[in-house]
Amino acid sequence: MELAILDSPGRGVDNLTMTAPEFRTAQLAARPSQADRDQVLDVLREGVGNGQLSHDTFVRRMELVLTARSRAELATVVADLHSYGRFARALLRGVAWLSAFKVRLARTWETEQLPGLRLPGPGAGRLVIGRQTGSGLRLGDASVSRFHAELRREPEGWVLQDLGSSNGTYVNGLRVAGAVLVRAGDQVRFGRLAFQLVSD
Repeated sequence: MELAILDSPGRGVDNLTMTAPEFRTAQLAARPSQADRDQVLDVLREGVGNGQLSHDTFVRRMELVLTARSRAELATVVADLHSYGRFARALLRGVAWLSAFKVRLARTWETEQLPGLRLPGPGAGRLVIGRQTGSGLRLGDASVSRFHAELRREPEGWVLQDLGSSNGTYVNGLRVAGAVLVRAGDQVRFGRLAFQLVSD
């Protein structure tokens, strides 16, 4: 395939011709337009969205796109990325949803299997949780500190506070630093022992 090119404006078609590989090379050497840069940025965004690129890699490659001096440089930025069609993107979204659903299902199943820890009645003031004899809730596990945590009633509701335990107090999988409001249905863990809070 041969492509005719204009030698200069207003002079008609010259006899100079370029073969397809030469034309592509000339195209790649040309300075990229803003549209070219935007198109490559779209591919990078898609790469982040479908898990091909981390956020840090996206930022580094975005800088390369903005400073690229030729289309060839732009092409190398996305050379290792696969571009997905509409069907493939829908399939990837479906797989991501299914994976998230499996995680939610496993978490729900695990929570339902936990023993219940009943929140004290409205008149109760403070419940100390720990391994120490005389604790309001005594837990005989080596991962539980002698004075591990306390559960107390405050005007806004029940508050769970870690008392400087070695292995931590957790609410819904997050370690408690200080005190946090809790309610029925929350999953709590003291060291290795986990419970689901329930109320009357």
